[in-house]
Amino acid sequence: MAKQRAVTDILRQYHPVPDRFDELGAIGSGPQSHWRPLLQQLNLESVDSLNIRAQAVSNAIAEDGVTYNIYEDPRGDTRPWEVDLLPLVLGADEWQWLSKAVAQRAELLDSVLADLYGEQSLLKEGLLPPALVYGQAGFQWPCQGIQPAGGRFLHLYAVDLARAPDGGWWVMADRTQAPSGAGYALQNRLVISRSFPAPFHNLPVTNLAEFFQGFQNSLANMSPAGTESPLCVLLTPGRFNETYFEHVFLARYLGLPLVEGQDLTVRDDTVYLKTLQGLRRVHAIYRRLDDGFCDPLELRADSVLGIPGLLGAVRAGKVLMANALGSGVLESAALFGFLPEISKKLLGASLQMPSVASWWCGEKPALDYVIEHLDELVIKPAFASMRMEPVFGYQVKGAERDALIKKMHAHPHAFVGQELVHLSQAPVWKGEREQPLVTRSIGLRLFAAATPSGWRVMPGGLTRVAMDEGVEVISMQRGGLSKDTWVQARYTAPSKSLIKKRLQVSDLLDGERDTPSRVGENLFWMGRHSERAEGTARLLRAAFNRLSGHDQASEEALLGLQQAAEQFGTLPEPEEDAVPTPLPDLLLRAVSDPTSPGSIASILQALLFNASQVRDRLSSDNWHTLNRVGKPLSPAPTTPDQSIRALNLVLLDCISLAGFAMDDITRDASWVFLVIGRRLERLANLCTLICVPLFSDRFSRHAMLEWLLEVANSEVTYRTRYRRTPELLGVLHTLVVDASNPHSVMFQLRQLHKDLPEMGRKTGQLFPPDLNESLQRLQGLDLHPFERKRPDKACEALAELLCDIRSEAYRVSDEIQRQYFIHTRYSDRRMKPD
Repeated sequence: MAKQRAVTDILRQYHPVPDRFDELGAIGSGPQSHWRPLLQQLNLESVDSLNIRAQAVSNAIAEDGVTYNIYEDPRGDTRPWEVDLLPLVLGADEWQWLSKAVAQRAELLDSVLADLYGEQSLLKEGLLPPALVYGQAGFQWPCQGIQPAGGRFLHLYAVDLARAPDGGWWVMADRTQAPSGAGYALQNRLVISRSFPAPFHNLPVTNLAEFFQGFQNSLANMSPAGTESPLCVLLTPGRFNETYFEHVFLARYLGLPLVEGQDLTVRDDTVYLKTLQGLRRVHAIYRRLDDGFCDPLELRADSVLGIPGLLGAVRAGKVLMANALGSGVLESAALFGFLPEISKKLLGASLQMPSVASWWCGEKPALDYVIEHLDELVIKPAFASMRMEPVFGYQVKGAERDALIKKMHAHPHAFVGQELVHLSQAPVWKGEREQPLVTRSIGLRLFAAATPSGWRVMPGGLTRVAMDEGVEVISMQRGGLSKDTWVQARYTAPSKSLIKKRLQVSDLLDGERDTPSRVGENLFWMGRHSERAEGTARLLRAAFNRLSGHDQASEEALLGLQQAAEQFGTLPEPEEDAVPTPLPDLLLRAVSDPTSPGSIASILQALLFNASQVRDRLSSDNWHTLNRVGKPLSPAPTTPDQSIRALNLVLLDCISLAGFAMDDITRDASWVFLVIGRRLERLANLCTLICVPLFSDRFSRHAMLEWLLEVANSEVTYRTRYRRTPELLGVLHTLVVDASNPHSVMFQLRQLHKDLPEMGRKTGQLFPPDLNESLQRLQGLDLHPFERKRPDKACEALAELLCDIRSEAYRVSDEIQRQYFIHTRYSDRRMKPD
């Protein structure tokens, strides 16, 4: 019964390396006690059932849209985050020591930053070499002398740890600038705790919510809000950052508006968020943007991600930065050798957790030692800004070794020699019948948050796993795995939540007032692009369906569809004296060529871009549909039949998106822009479509009525109502003036007549744009002339009216852009204090 082999047999297949510390404890007396609840669960299951659990973990990651971008990976920003089925388990006693040591180190580094940007006594007394501070890009000279709001330089600190063969922990790296990973650790917990609910509760495992709650509260409490309700935001570089998912996830979990540099502006040394209601003061910024990019005026002039004048607001003490600008100076491995003495001076105590032994080559005795003991060391860059991979001394031989030593002599300050630490190992689920478990090297990243009562360490962390067996360097950018990290609690604690026990009136109001203008703008264009994709897909499907027709009516219908597609911008306008491209080729390109303006593929690209900018506003189901919407076009269809099948699938997803827009997104001010974007796009598209037969001769017009109803998604409405073949009067009534048809011009105008004033009320705009004149003109339309046998003049007059309505729709779109999404001056709507 190999299929039902239990994990007792599986563990016999686990072969840890003898000269490394094994986290499971398989070497020696057997698994450690804090692993037993998990092992007991594994003992009840077969390899097949555990593979099902592992697949469920992968499915959950895909459904939640958890991504991590590895540069040059062909999957780009859609590369899924990878989580091992088995967590790392830490005992309660060990964790108590670890958390105290991490909190002490965080306090020390915060004090070092205060000194480096303040009195600089460490430099004056020789405890730090000036070249180590001033000689790197991490030290931000414009930040010298700034006392941060709240008195703290560090608010969130991360430290990378490794365990030596004797079981002791060593610090491998400090993350002080914009630490990443806390959100991924929380996501891992949500997924893995659902996979093993019994051992999770039986251990029991310490909850993570209190850590995030402490960080959330500290941002508000330390901010210079005074009597105002504090507004804290999370600043992201944008969707192309490798950890953008984490930014979205943490913003949603912490209840912070997710903003980019373009969402903020500085006026009179005060930071404001550009909201749909105008400008609102920002009191605290949790940044995921590196120091130099935060302010192009005083830091990096080439940055397009930051906020001009931000450092002036920080200098004036009007905004809290978490972490303080300039904190990246401590991310140098060259500091390790100096920290023990610095700790004695600043804290009056020895470091509880040592750093891995390090020698900064900027000092000649250290350089000589590193070169002499090169085979025993790892050579690393001294500063985080340097692009250099670690070099294992024992691996470099001959000319390569000579070249490395020559570089070290030429630029000694740029190198650090570190003791080679053989990382601990842990079991990783591979799932193969003959080898279900494999050993991999691991490293542990822990997090500490500054609170008014002191440092709080997350009872867990991000366990990072090496890619392959025997690999010594652990890096997520190299494609490594991650693990959830379980910390054994001393007692069973009640579950925690970030939801406040009691709400205040300000909590009920702030959410809508904090909506960035960029969110409204992207939802507006998301609405327009989703409606445009649906309309274009219906148009192209109708054209493909008529390609095989051979009678004159089919040819006239296809000609009308081609004209409509040209006016949509889906097909290019024919050029004079150019060899015409066959229509089938043009239509195929209009489906799947992303470089062709107006194609389905290019529209979906734009839609996904807009959606990625507002990912924190979309449900998992909504996001899952968005991720799926372009899949039918890959690989690209090569025949009309393939195109029709692909368009049918795209249409199903577009219809789903329409449902999400109406029934899945909270109806705040930003939602109104999504709906108005859809209405305006549908209005303009309908006017364009209807004008094609109206401007045609009588025979061509009659041949186009059937596809007009089809593309306008009103076939069923017409046939149910009139039960006859399409006739001009009935079609025009259905598509132009029937207020009960959601795909008519009148319906769009009436809904916009309600939605545009609602947009004004929600945003405080006294004079929102309107389409009242267009509505009145259409309401006065007389359909009697269309009863005549030759209603050519009436058709021409109606076409001109529809062209005017389309122009008004585009005018309203431009006016919305100007009034709500561009903040070029002090807002007339709202600039008073909150």
